[in-house]
Amino acid sequence: MTSSDDTALSPGALEGIAARVGRSSAGRPEDGASAVGGGARIAMVCAKFNGGITERLLHGALEALAECGLPSANVEVAWVPGAFELPVTASRLAASGRIDAVIALGAVIRGDTAHFEYVAGPCATGLAQVALETGVPVVFGVLTTEDVAQALARSEKGADNKGWEAACTALEMVDLLGRLPARPD
Repeated sequence: MTSSDDTALSPGALEGIAARVGRSSAGRPEDGASAVGGGARIAMVCAKFNGGITERLLHGALEALAECGLPSANVEVAWVPGAFELPVTASRLAASGRIDAVIALGAVIRGDTAHFEYVAGPCATGLAQVALETGVPVVFGVLTTEDVAQALARSEKGADNKGWEAACTALEMVDLLGRLPARPD
């Protein structure tokens, strides 16, 4: 996920680095859709709070997965009350042994109270912890915006939709981890 063209990798950067090292690995979203014996298994955990935004993120993610060729039967969605509940649900799904990546979708919009600090940070930390503990990629598709207008802009239809980006990241990670040595038990 790139936040701007100014911060994107330069064209040919991966190939250039690969020519200078012994081994360089990168995942590709389109390969992640067919990875893991015919199709990655993706779970999405979606917050109902700010549901008008998260629904748009979910549609973006589903469109990206379909465009990459992932069968809809390989996708499941679990709805949670809000962003604070995303980590525990992601943990349950990641630990199940039947999911190759989890996409967490939510929207935490700054308001007049301190709820933003009490929800956004712990949500991000919890999701990162799930990924590290389980070895299953957990993609942070949670918008943390200053206002509703920013949330709407980041959830518009198309490739700039952050749900779309999260789905591509999940497939890329499934593909990359499939190329790397297995995690020791």
